[in-house]
Amino acid sequence: MKALVLAGGTGSRLRPITHTAAKQLLPVANKPVLFYGIEAIRDAGITEVGVVVGDTARDIRAALGDGSRFGIRVTYIPQEQPLGLAHAVLTARQFLGDDDFVMYLGDNFVVGGITALVEEFRAERPDAQILLTEVSDPSAFGVAELDAEGRVVGLEEKPAAPRSDLALVGVYLFTPAVHEAVRAITPSARGELEITDALQWLLDTGHRVRSTRVTGYWKDTGNVADMLEVNRSVLDTLATRVDGTVDAASELIGRVVVEAGARVTASRIVGPAVIGSGTTITGSYVGPYTSIAEDCELRDSEIEFSIVLRGALIDGVRRVEASLIGREASVTPAPQVPAAHRLVLGDHSKVQIHA
Repeated sequence: MKALVLAGGTGSRLRPITHTAAKQLLPVANKPVLFYGIEAIRDAGITEVGVVVGDTARDIRAALGDGSRFGIRVTYIPQEQPLGLAHAVLTARQFLGDDDFVMYLGDNFVVGGITALVEEFRAERPDAQILLTEVSDPSAFGVAELDAEGRVVGLEEKPAAPRSDLALVGVYLFTPAVHEAVRAITPSARGELEITDALQWLLDTGHRVRSTRVTGYWKDTGNVADMLEVNRSVLDTLATRVDGTVDAASELIGRVVVEAGARVTASRIVGPAVIGSGTTITGSYVGPYTSIAEDCELRDSEIEFSIVLRGALIDGVRRVEASLIGREASVTPAPQVPAAHRLVLGDHSKVQIHA
């Protein structure tokens, strides 16, 4: 069995961060989201992994390499444009051959991994197996309709009038039957080859599509709110570890990780929280559910429920919360000017100003 990991896409809902970084490499508890999926695939016993890449291919290649550090073998599959999940399967046809495979969206996060799912698929071997979970806004997802016996009878991508609240999670398992399906469908109104249309084709032609409810935690980390929520979920599993330097004037409360090379001085950190290597925390407060990456600097500031990326500076600011702060970003107090705001904003920026 092989794996197909989708690591293309533009990450438009995470701009401006994703103007300069692949969305799959944004960190959760100081580890890229993509790595959690790769490790779940490896733990399920799959070692041949095709990674579909787009405009951010160089960054993805630099992060994964040949896969040996994860115990897998990576084959990179260029996709000129993100034209739908079914198009990604078409693009990867040569790599996939006639093997069964799991398709894993690189920006999805599934707590508990996929080992049990893969074992179930191998034992029963339906033509396709999908994961479903209840969501509050199904119109934003692919949606499955089940009959009274729980069998899949219909699928639709981002429907205006959803027939259920069961959304497809970004993990799919297929036999080679899917290759005929993706060749048979036509682009949707969005101009994409939808995997839901391919699954519907399998149903319409008498193939067996099986569904499994996700009982654990799943998130599509496509926006800031979901990134922060996944970060919270992972930090809840932390075990305290202090490999860096914490002086006697500082206080660590709860589950806190201080990586080697980090320095905490005259500060208070309330976990769960993680402080990356090379980061310095001075005269500051770091609150629960905060991940601060490597080589950051926090001085005379307060932050909680946030993600801070590599090399950022936060100096003299009270108070930062529910924020995603990019690489090498600088957050400092504004100069005292009468009733005026000076802004230099990139495309798709969002600013909230207290009047």
